[in-house]
Amino acid sequence: MQRDVSSRIVLDVTQPADLVFAVAASAQYAPSAEEFSATLDGSPVPWREVADAHGTRLHRISSGTGRLEVVYRVTIEGEAAAVEASESDLLVYGRPSRYAESDALAPTAAGEFAGIDDPAQLLASVASWVGTRLAYVAGSSLPTDGATRTLLARQGVCRDYAHLCVALLRGLGVPARQVAVYAPGLAPMDFHAVAEAWIEGAWRVVDATTLAPRSTLVRIATGRDAADTAFLTIVSGRADLVEIEVTAVADVLPHDDIDHLVSIR
Repeated sequence: MQRDVSSRIVLDVTQPADLVFAVAASAQYAPSAEEFSATLDGSPVPWREVADAHGTRLHRISSGTGRLEVVYRVTIEGEAAAVEASESDLLVYGRPSRYAESDALAPTAAGEFAGIDDPAQLLASVASWVGTRLAYVAGSSLPTDGATRTLLARQGVCRDYAHLCVALLRGLGVPARQVAVYAPGLAPMDFHAVAEAWIEGAWRVVDATTLAPRSTLVRIATGRDAADTAFLTIVSGRADLVEIEVTAVADVLPHDDIDHLVSIR
């Protein structure tokens, strides 16, 4: 499988800003071609790559005021090695977090999924339950919304679906986390967010939106929830988003059976 993905982010920086972008493919891949560039009012600006957890690659830019444009492109051929988990990882991803309040949702999880012992069936059941109870509505949620508020509102976007899946799985004692990805086949095209659960010795994708084949996903950032996986973090200063463009294509778009266990490779 060959996957070609790219992103272009344009910001108006109105106060000198310290910006962190999470747009690069994870270090788990060995790309055949890759490019990252940043320009301010058409002139190149320096950037630093910072290694984060689980192969996440951050690009940090200290920008003056003006129109900042960040462009990233990569071609990935074949699949990456499976991602492992340490004992510490499994402890961290079993706990409640800012946007995945598994302690508050544990009673709901226990009541809805009691008696499901087969791991593959459990993941499929959680994905189906979330997918049928939420409506995908662009712009319907706030950046501060967590899983509990999403369930009450019964609507959201991909990050909200992922947060709810993560919270329910953790509430059932299954380590789970959120992953930002490029998603060939996604429509409309954008950055995408999915959940991962540690099942039978591997991280398995849970995507309640069913908007893209899980086997084509390209990992960007991995963490507890959206606090760890946002494509842009403004550490200081001020920058307003003007434009964002994402592309992701694969030479094969396979059928995705929700009952099958799939890993991001």
